Amino acid sequence: MKKLILAATFVACFGLSRAKAQNVNGVKLTDIHVDYIQIRAVKSFLADKQWIALEHGQKVGDYSELYIRDDNDKKIEFNSAIDAVNKMKAYGYELFSVYTEQVDQSSNRPVYVLKRK
Repeated sequence: MKKLILAATFVACFGLSRAKAQNVNGVKLTDIHVDYIQIRAVKSFLADKQWIALEHGQKVGDYSELYIRDDNDKKIEFNSAIDAVNKMKAYGYELFSVYTEQVDQSSNRPVYVLKRK
């Protein structure tokens, strides 16, 4: 079990080292110093892509300002919300709570609350 956790941590760190600086609405993830953040996966309607919306208490004018982006202001695609949860571990966060929010009458989506270690 320890080897699996170590391997997953190594893979996550390796993935982050290859990525460009990640930001939310122009604020680098390394510059976000709050106790709690909230992330949710947002799926594309036309493609099989998932982006992550991250809230840390910032003022938001448009929902698209919540997406994690690269230096070129392009939304970063994630494999899943759990992929993002694992990557946020490198920024000093751990999973605190999970709840669901209703998307429409027939579907819900998980929302992950992370706490700074």
